[in-house]
Amino acid sequence: MGSSFAQGKKAFGFCDVCGQRCDLHKLKALTVGLKVTNIRACPECWEPDHPQLNIRARSMNDPQALRNPRPDTSQAESRDTQWGWAPVGGGNSESGAPNYLVANGNVGTVTVVTT
Repeated sequence: MGSSFAQGKKAFGFCDVCGQRCDLHKLKALTVGLKVTNIRACPECWEPDHPQLNIRARSMNDPQALRNPRPDTSQAESRDTQWGWAPVGGGNSESGAPNYLVANGNVGTVTVVTT
């Protein structure tokens, strides 16, 4: 059974982007974000879909955990947690090790010269 549309070998259409007359079979549909639009563009105006608009098609899986991790159990220093508050450091960690978070600062003087 044949197609219900004419072949249109000599038919022309107009570009939806620039408005120039072009052969109908040369007009291509624009694709935006993996969606085919009803906008037909001539070969000069047509451009492929930008890769940044295809972000939904990309896998966003970014695992952070390790399977069967083997932490270092021999180093007590690696298990020490440094706590900081009021304003910085000022206490011992849970294991009793000293807290190395110490703030250093200086206060200077201001001299006002009047004439």
